[in-house]
Amino acid sequence: MRNPRLLCEWGFCESLKHTHIKVEPVTNRLRTACAWILLAVAPISAGMAFEASANGNSDMGSSAPRVDVDKPMVLVPLAERDRRIHRLPPFQKLVDDTPAGGILKPKPGLYAGPVVVNKPIVIDGGGKVTIDGGDKSTVFVLQANSSTLRGLRITGSGSSHDSDDACLNVRGNNNYIENLVIDDCLFGIDLKQSNNNIVRNNDIRSKRTDLGERGDAIRLWYSMGNLIESNYIHDSRDTVAWYSNDNIFRKNRTVRSRYSLHFMFNKYNLVDNNYYYDNAVGVYMMYTDGVVVRNNVISHAMGATGMAIGFKESSNSIIENNEIIYCATGIGSDLSPYEPGSTILIKGNRFAFNGIAVMFNSGDREGNSFTGNTFEGNLTDVAVGGGGTSRSNIWHGNYWDDYKGFDRNNDGIGDTPYDLYAYADRIWMEMPYARFFKNAPLMEAIDFLERLAPFSSPQLILRDDAPLFHMPRKARK
Repeated sequence: MRNPRLLCEWGFCESLKHTHIKVEPVTNRLRTACAWILLAVAPISAGMAFEASANGNSDMGSSAPRVDVDKPMVLVPLAERDRRIHRLPPFQKLVDDTPAGGILKPKPGLYAGPVVVNKPIVIDGGGKVTIDGGDKSTVFVLQANSSTLRGLRITGSGSSHDSDDACLNVRGNNNYIENLVIDDCLFGIDLKQSNNNIVRNNDIRSKRTDLGERGDAIRLWYSMGNLIESNYIHDSRDTVAWYSNDNIFRKNRTVRSRYSLHFMFNKYNLVDNNYYYDNAVGVYMMYTDGVVVRNNVISHAMGATGMAIGFKESSNSIIENNEIIYCATGIGSDLSPYEPGSTILIKGNRFAFNGIAVMFNSGDREGNSFTGNTFEGNLTDVAVGGGGTSRSNIWHGNYWDDYKGFDRNNDGIGDTPYDLYAYADRIWMEMPYARFFKNAPLMEAIDFLERLAPFSSPQLILRDDAPLFHMPRKARK
């Protein structure tokens, strides 16, 4: 376990006290090795070393030594950038004239990039300074520790994915990056091997192009202990974290993008009190352990792949007190939890007016615990791919709006269990191509007739042994 203090602070100590969280096993190491090959990263020095854990597994933690695995970055000179910025004063000269530890408050106006900061300074634009990159390469590089960027507009990066053209590259630790306006950029803020930074209250938008051709609004790569807070992200592609542990994503707002937040090969991140609206996917976890997702509103994740929260071979996570509404799929789970004996706790969430509230793609896989959730107005509450069931998971104390039992002793718990059966609607679970017809009038009629007088044996999907009789007060809207 990497960081016991943070785990206790976020609620893991109590919620996972019966769960054994294992150090990264051989299967994860194999997946990681494959990912290196697929990513086609730049050649890595033969001397690259990872911190070894007690059992010999690699631990990509914040205490590991910094190694130069970032591909070389070439900044295009000002003379080769768009003509519109040739006559602007170069911002680099102001940076060069500021001593280490100094404060730079430039005059309001337009300035030309590129800019490289390689010493600890404070730059405060007061919201009246624009740095234009002239549509080439990266605009601003922060290659220092303990610096502050505040009140700047950074705009006009290049459009090359090969060189990861960005508005702002961060390659240092303990920096403050706040109150920036970042627009007309391929990538917004790109942190690589950068730890303990605060990225707060920034407005980030990509270039005006097709969704798949945009860059990521915020990207973390091998970056630990960062706080990403109160940012407004819109019309970009993804916010993504690769191999990045112990980060906090809090009070951010993301709209009209692809992945609101995408984790790959991470551990122990917190996603708290964010608002994700009108994106293809809310929070997606791939090969990731120990994530807490709580107090978020995720809505209108629509389309063929629309999903509020997704798991792919991930384990030991907590999904708690979230509003998941008007999404194609609320929670999608594929081979999760992945590690033997691990658990995913899903508690106190509201699933309302979704196409499918919970979708299991990998059959009856144990380890998921659903307690205290509200299922309201969904077309399908729980579905299992391949015609399987979810009876090996824990279902206890949830509210189901179609529960038909009674509460004679007025204790708030239904007198009989809630049983969810698959009737004719099992067809689209067993045959994905039939999902197109899931809510067609004919399918609805067949489903009604089967419930009235079954001509085939229905399948029990799940049983909640103590269903709530009344909708929880906090779920009433």
